Amino acid sequence: MGENVRIEIDAGVAVVTMSRPERRNAFDDAMWGEFTAAFDALLEDRRVRVVVLTGDGGNFTAGADVALVEGKGEAAASDGGPHPFLSLLDHLVENFDKPLIAAVDGVAVGFGVTVLLHSDFVFVSERARLRAPFVRLGVVPEAGSSFLFPAVLGTRRATEFLLTADFIDGLRAVELGIANRCVPADELLGEAMATARRIAENPPEATRATKRLLLDARRDAVRSAIGRENAAFARRMGSPENQEAIRAFREKRPPDFSD
Repeated sequence: MGENVRIEIDAGVAVVTMSRPERRNAFDDAMWGEFTAAFDALLEDRRVRVVVLTGDGGNFTAGADVALVEGKGEAAASDGGPHPFLSLLDHLVENFDKPLIAAVDGVAVGFGVTVLLHSDFVFVSERARLRAPFVRLGVVPEAGSSFLFPAVLGTRRATEFLLTADFIDGLRAVELGIANRCVPADELLGEAMATARRIAENPPEATRATKRLLLDARRDAVRSAIGRENAAFARRMGSPENQEAIRAFREKRPPDFSD
């Protein structure tokens, strides 16, 4: 599919691998475009019944590259048009009616966590480390997660996860309901593939119709949350807090929000 996103299809199962390992599979503009194009192709490919999403080099993804949260955000592409991230959300929220299974090893940060809320099954390894870092970066949650985290975790646990912005491990992710199962790293992809193959054996149109019903049940609430998040995100981008958070991250020091 592209330099940073690989697709392998076998027996009705497509494995999508995020592959920018030198950056812990963090997304730059080019990778967002490749990733969104991959989901376009998978939706239309009649060979594909189930999609497994994973990462290369022992990590899932560190989310958006820090440069994208430094006064620019995810609302516009480098050519000034709509950012592929927004098209990807349209797919995940509106019409991606094929089962999506995430296999999470290592770091899953930012979009690496919020995409799990749009996945139908989530398997994590024992060494997985998940984090929603938005408030630490001086911004707000994305991808409808301000609705989906409380819906999945409950309000108090979601508030703790989002406002502390702390890492959690794979076992805690299962306890909270973010993941279905925590397994040893060397069994992770095998577990995800076994589930994918089992689902791929089901009647494909009944499977897609069921997925569409699940999407329909929450679409309006997720759409509304995304609209609120995008507006708040735009206001936060480039703010003094956002700029100080990014500077502190780059300089490897504690941020100073005293002003």
